[in-house]
Amino acid sequence: MGEGIVDVAIIKESSSLSMKATPPFLYKSSSSIVFFAFPGLWSVDDWKPTAAPTPSDNLLSFLPSLRTIGSNETALLHAPFFHRFLAILTTSTLQHQVHKAVTGGKQIVMTGHSSGGSIAIIATVWLLEQFRKLNQLPPLCLTFGSPLVGDSIFGHALRREAWSSHFSHFILRYDIVPRLLLTPFDSIEQQLQTILPFLDQKSPYSNVEALCRSPQAVSLVSTVMRNTSLVASHGACLSMDCTNMLLEALPSFIKLSPFRPVGTYIFCTGNGKLLIVKNSDVVLQLLSYCLQLGPKQDLVEVVCKCLKEHLAYEFELRESFEMQDIVSLDHLEQLPLSLEDASSDEMQSIDMALKDLGLSMEARLCLRATRESEKHKQRNLYKIEANRNKIQEALNMLDSYRETCKIRQVGYYDAFKLQKDTKDFNANLKRLDLAGLWDEIIEMLKRYELPDDFESRIEWVQLGTRYRCLVEPLDIANYYRHFKNEDTGPYMVKGRPTRYRFTQRWLEHAEGMIARSTTDSCFWAKVEELCLDTASGKGFEEISGRVLELENELSRGINGASGRDSGVRDVFLEGSTFVKWWKNLPQQHRLGSCIARYISGEGRNASSFFN
Repeated sequence: MGEGIVDVAIIKESSSLSMKATPPFLYKSSSSIVFFAFPGLWSVDDWKPTAAPTPSDNLLSFLPSLRTIGSNETALLHAPFFHRFLAILTTSTLQHQVHKAVTGGKQIVMTGHSSGGSIAIIATVWLLEQFRKLNQLPPLCLTFGSPLVGDSIFGHALRREAWSSHFSHFILRYDIVPRLLLTPFDSIEQQLQTILPFLDQKSPYSNVEALCRSPQAVSLVSTVMRNTSLVASHGACLSMDCTNMLLEALPSFIKLSPFRPVGTYIFCTGNGKLLIVKNSDVVLQLLSYCLQLGPKQDLVEVVCKCLKEHLAYEFELRESFEMQDIVSLDHLEQLPLSLEDASSDEMQSIDMALKDLGLSMEARLCLRATRESEKHKQRNLYKIEANRNKIQEALNMLDSYRETCKIRQVGYYDAFKLQKDTKDFNANLKRLDLAGLWDEIIEMLKRYELPDDFESRIEWVQLGTRYRCLVEPLDIANYYRHFKNEDTGPYMVKGRPTRYRFTQRWLEHAEGMIARSTTDSCFWAKVEELCLDTASGKGFEEISGRVLELENELSRGINGASGRDSGVRDVFLEGSTFVKWWKNLPQQHRLGSCIARYISGEGRNASSFFN
């Protein structure tokens, strides 16, 4: 079969099981494959969110990857579908059966029709989280007519983790269900209450023709058409970097759905052709344009197709696989605007598939333009990659500066804070240059203008860690040298630049650390605040907990020899800010301290720590 299509036998079996599934799930195992098919939810109460979509309190405990790394924003999931998955996970044999399949080395396939596909998507993400520690075949997720599940951050996280390729979603051209959650729920709740039971493959209701002509069905399809077009138009403007101020203001006075597609979508044209689309921005446009009325189309006729096609996946896929007419929409810049533009057999096949989906010239131009967002990300990546050598050279210069400080027997931190030498001035210039380069990267990340996997790329994680550990102590020195704490507050609370928070989270994510567990580069900020508290007359009892924590951090840094000591290795030099403060602590505490042996003897033990 075509590129991006999993084995046909797996698809056929998944489609069949999805239609037969009963609560909580249908389980089928063979010698090499295990299927978990989840049934759809046909009561409007099973779809109704109790409030606007918000990050669930326990979402990250089950699915910790569903967030951005640097800005630490949690993805939004459709709450009823997520809670349904949690109920299945905690009350059924799902975990046991999955564990059995994994230990047996079998391929796991999560599948579902309609909202059962949404449950399968969440179950697959949960399983992919488990696979981080297992050397097993990654699971597959196949859905048929599935509603959307998460927002743009959900899609971003799956692409960043290289998981989106495990999700394949089959969509018939007019099927209304994959578009339902592009519409605010309260505007279609009443209509769904009537129509949902008829969309169940096992429904006893048979008079779908009469339903198609009902006011509820016409209202539902019209509302979904309108909202899908609105969301897609807004998305297209964003992807084309439109600068109209109304674009930013639109969500403040028009309620836009946050849900977005992710994974590989296979559009069934209705004529036996399959169109594979991997770009989520393009999928959003297709969901809109495929549903728009043609000049000679009757609304009631389209309404009938929107409802009937939701039940036609087995038949349509069987016909498509017999024809084996599969095309991919990867190269959007070559997308034919008409048959005359189709310069090859492949382009002619794409042109025919787009015609079958009813895509006009305007729609094709929009799909081409949508590609610009991806190109823009690549251009930004080339730009910052070109600056990587500049960053490394500046860091090498600061490394040399650090070594000269050691020769001068003045700590790296204290030398920079005192600013008595030309080398200190030059180091400050490099610090400012680097701040500009990194702030540009951070702003691009905040606007999602870099590839989704950028923050996971090991070369940038390592470079960001080196930058943070080498330069943040200088920022802290500058902060307290100019008494910025008096106006702004403590560095760690108000003064810490975003570029350090982002690069710290990159490392924590890459190494599976607990959040905020790598504050080693902030050591001097903790010292400065303790110095200020001591000077203000606070007793040792008030600060003892922080003192012990700081000393333990130093001890771990010395014994761990991690190479990320962030300028801490020179803290024991006689006359350093730390030593002068520490020697004023109560003698009883100093005698029992875990770092006492590094300070006693006029810094003689400290010299061994350096080498």
